[in-house]
Amino acid sequence: MKRTTGHAGIVVASLAAALALGACSSANSPASPGASPAPNAPEANPAGDIPDNQVYVPLTTPDHRFTVSVPEGWARSTAGNSALFTDKFNSVRVETTARPQAPTTGSATAEELPAIRTGSRGYVAGSVSTVARKAGNAVLITYQADSPPDPVTGKSVADSVERYEFWNNGEELVLTLSGPKGADNVDPWRTITDSVRWM
Repeated sequence: MKRTTGHAGIVVASLAAALALGACSSANSPASPGASPAPNAPEANPAGDIPDNQVYVPLTTPDHRFTVSVPEGWARSTAGNSALFTDKFNSVRVETTARPQAPTTGSATAEELPAIRTGSRGYVAGSVSTVARKAGNAVLITYQADSPPDPVTGKSVADSVERYEFWNNGEELVLTLSGPKGADNVDPWRTITDSVRWM
């Protein structure tokens, strides 16, 4: 596996190169008479569903302030203090910033929502709440927005977005998780948000 070091203050440990799925699903072809599904056939995932066997690798900062698990093999890009991991229409964005006080549902509604609303194509309001995770409570903003167009097909889909705001000792960690509306990514998103560890 390849070790990749981001130049924007985030280090990805043991992040494999993106895997090309390439295989055509037999679900799109009519079954032969009398044929039965192969017991060891790969899991057929609806568009946007992250497979149950997805592997996650740790991501941390050079100063070791926190660590969080991200999907192995997803394409990565960095900008400023953020790292973006993408696979098809799914994405995980990891951002850090200095913040003197912990975010609240009130601050999220007053400060973050207006920028999200104006910066998101196809924005549909969701909710603002507080959720418990292993690293502590986080403010959760949910909404829907159109995904960026696919660079090859130009296609865009309606995404469900979950933005988690964690805070510890003057530092805010924001995880923004998005995937096609209707995709069953509850377990993967919980795996990622429960993996946050302050160090």
